[in-house]
Amino acid sequence: MGAKINNYLIFNGNCREAFEYYKNVFGEEFTEVSTFAEMPDQEGIPPVKDDEKDLIMHISLRIGKETILMGSDTSGEWAKSFKQGNNFSISVNTENENEANRIFRELSKEGSIMMPMDKTFWGSYFGMLTVKFGINWMISFAENPEN
Repeated sequence: MGAKINNYLIFNGNCREAFEYYKNVFGEEFTEVSTFAEMPDQEGIPPVKDDEKDLIMHISLRIGKETILMGSDTSGEWAKSFKQGNNFSISVNTENENEANRIFRELSKEGSIMMPMDKTFWGSYFGMLTVKFGINWMISFAENPEN
């Protein structure tokens, strides 16, 4: 089957509004919605500010059989680099951890790593990078994918 590619949109506080709009356009239901309030405390990462807790950490909307539109709000330090027009990533979901590592390693050549591949609190093996052409990518492997 190979890797699946989907778009991941980043918003500056209006992700919920945008995805309600997309939900109405495509007539589908959200397959996942979580807010920053649900993020556990992590060493080395400042706690979520009260005014950011209701922002969307992750949302998924299935569009057809194979495509999932995903998104989140930006927050904290990452919000400083938000710029309308560059607020998307290409999300690759792989079939195994080795494939995730290979794709991440190849895409990161001459690029910059924002988040190295590692296991996450939401149960995925995940990393983020910007390739040498300036496009943001997210690489993920979930042993028990729900979507």
